[in-house]
Amino acid sequence: MEVVPLGSASEIAVLAADVIEAVVRRKRAAVLGLATGSTPLPVYQELIRRHNAAAGPAYDGVTCFNLDEYVGLPAGHEQSYRATIARELTDGLGISPAQVNGPDPSPAELPTAGERYEALIKAAGGVDVQLLGIGSDGHLAFNEPGSSLASRTRIKTLTAQTRKDNARFFDSPDEVPTHVLTQGLGTVLEARHLLLIATGDGKAAAAAAAVEGPVSASCPASVLQLHPHVTVLLDQAAASRLDRLDYYTEVYAAKPTWQGL
Repeated sequence: MEVVPLGSASEIAVLAADVIEAVVRRKRAAVLGLATGSTPLPVYQELIRRHNAAAGPAYDGVTCFNLDEYVGLPAGHEQSYRATIARELTDGLGISPAQVNGPDPSPAELPTAGERYEALIKAAGGVDVQLLGIGSDGHLAFNEPGSSLASRTRIKTLTAQTRKDNARFFDSPDEVPTHVLTQGLGTVLEARHLLLIATGDGKAAAAAAAVEGPVSASCPASVLQLHPHVTVLLDQAAASRLDRLDYYTEVYAAKPTWQGL
């Protein structure tokens, strides 16, 4: 695991965009894993800015897989994660909706939604780089504390706190769905490169537990310690509770430029 302390969310956005673009330039048919929420937005905005300036790679061969999807929203709802990703990223990069995948929340298909999504990811050759955020309680995707570290894509019940956190995207807290389909921790770990970003002091305790604490279902994001290629990008606030902050800063400053992330 490589921990990279940076000064701001904008610095994180630039470096994360560099990572994603490098994968797409190296592999025209790259497979990207996408996360929603507030944290990835600066990254997506930076990618779109470069694309509009004709400074980014072509995305016509790229396939995308979303981490999760709400269950119970009307088809085409603006807060579905498929609609959110289209609005915030893929439409802006010119990626066809046919190349963007999410778990199928259709009521009649729920019993097999998880295994079908796993099959889609496998058929695409697996995810090349997976962008991730972290919850204030250490949850990863919608794998809340207590989730199996080997879990696969499945339906999960959202906690009251998570529904409260997501209520800002809806007209009323009562509109926030109670269930989601989410990639499991075991599914996430199969991506070739995991790129976790965290900003703000509200994520500091969770980031410290994920990076320096024991591997435990009590902090689902700690499972990232088991992956061979993880990059953690933190702003000053999110890095503030790391015991080895000076070490991470020193090591990154001395890293050979040819290594990249």
